[in-house]
Amino acid sequence: MKQQGLVLVLALLVLMSLTILGVSAVSSSLMQNKMAVSMEKQLLAFDAAEAALAGVIFESEDTLVLTDDNLLDPLSEARQDVAIDLTNQDLSCFDPVNWTARQLTSAGLTAGTRHDAAGNYYNNPQLTSWSRTAFVGEQACKGSSNVIGGSNISCHVFLVRGCGQLSGQSYAIANTLKASVFAPAQGNQ
Repeated sequence: MKQQGLVLVLALLVLMSLTILGVSAVSSSLMQNKMAVSMEKQLLAFDAAEAALAGVIFESEDTLVLTDDNLLDPLSEARQDVAIDLTNQDLSCFDPVNWTARQLTSAGLTAGTRHDAAGNYYNNPQLTSWSRTAFVGEQACKGSSNVIGGSNISCHVFLVRGCGQLSGQSYAIANTLKASVFAPAQGNQ
């Protein structure tokens, strides 16, 4: 009789340990699923930020924009603004006033176009992609470029920040590019 009670206790212990293992496995898989979804959202926003950087470069190299007196590419437009003071200012994704802004939509990049139309970069899930460009300053070009133009050429340095944000998120994912453009030195214009 005592053995039957012992078998019942052992069966309950085995059942309890299997239940704990099952609950732990389900909990672990739910946590991994949440992490995967979060990573996917971050990667989508990062792709949108990278596309915004590519959009600034595309527009800055677009010969139709560069030859049209009515259009300014993002770097030329930023060059006309006040230079960013990197010790006191931040090139923020959320500051549309102080820096040159561009928006990349699902329409993509089109030659001869200034990309500042409102719209989503991607609609499902809803994702926005935009950039901010600031002029840093003029400096001597580094490397072999000094030999090419001597003192007649300088480098105009810009910061370009690409930003991507998934709808419903309070944060944006950003990536920053530093661009240098050869230009006549200010004293020689």
